[in-house]
Amino acid sequence: MDDSKKTLVIGASSKPGRVSGEAVLRLKEAGYEVIAIGVQEDLIGDVLVQTDHPDIENLHTISLYLNPTRQEAYYEYILKLKPKRIIFNPGTENIELEKMAHLHQIETERACTLVLLSLNAY
Repeated sequence: MDDSKKTLVIGASSKPGRVSGEAVLRLKEAGYEVIAIGVQEDLIGDVLVQTDHPDIENLHTISLYLNPTRQEAYYEYILKLKPKRIIFNPGTENIELEKMAHLHQIETERACTLVLLSLNAY
């Protein structure tokens, strides 16, 4: 397991056809340690979708699957975790959070986690 890029997926959903659920599965398949947060506690593969804000040590990446309005409730939590980067998947682009991230030396990327994985560019 590659914990050098431990990833938190925020907005994870086990509903069929949800890209966030597919991202959790593909990250696991690629050998990354994955933590998932969503609206409902559930399982995506063997990854528990949590509804709280767990403390996470040595977090590399946050992959966002929440629209900008819903992200506001996570601003403080995201900054407290001090990830190395935040991936804004399509539809999650948020200038306000990007600016806050940069002020905290957090890299941001507007990209699709699934595409990055498929290109071996994660």
